[in-house]
Amino acid sequence: MSVYVFFSPKRELHCLSQRGMTLRDIEDTLKKTTHNGFPITISKDISYLIGFVLRRDLCLAIDHLKKTNPVITENSLIDFNQRSPENWKDFHSVHLNRIVDMAPLTITGQTPMETVIEMFCKLGLRQLLVLEHGRLLGIITKKDVLNHIQEVEENENHE
Repeated sequence: MSVYVFFSPKRELHCLSQRGMTLRDIEDTLKKTTHNGFPITISKDISYLIGFVLRRDLCLAIDHLKKTNPVITENSLIDFNQRSPENWKDFHSVHLNRIVDMAPLTITGQTPMETVIEMFCKLGLRQLLVLEHGRLLGIITKKDVLNHIQEVEENENHE
C-alpha cells in the first residue's frame, strides 16, 4: 500500500518561500504554528521544494540577527536561497541559507508504508517530506506513523 492511502492532509501545510518573506511574515508563522520545521519552496504559489529549516535553527538565527544587526526591522526581507554574486549587493535582504537543509529526506506518495515505517525506525526521523515530481505534497511526522501503527494494530485485534 502507498503512503497516500493512509495519510491525507490533516492540517494546513505551512511553508516558507525562498525569497520575498519579511521577518514579520516568518515570526507570524512561528507564532501561529508549533511545527518543528518548515519546508522551503520556490514561492507560495510554486511548491517545488528547495529545502527544510528546523524551527529551533530559525528561532536562534532570528534572535541572533536582532541582537547583532541594529538595522534589522520587521520589514527586512529574509532570503533562504544560496547567496550568489548578483544578490551580494542586496543589503535589504537577510540571508539565512546556511541554516537550510538543502537535501532533506523525501518520499513519493507511492512509497510503501513498510518502507516509511522502516525509515522512521532506522533513521530516527521526526518527519519525511512527500514529493511528486519535485512538488511538495505534504509532510509525514513521527506522530502520523505512530498513529497509523496503532490503527493497524487495533484493526487486527478486531478481526
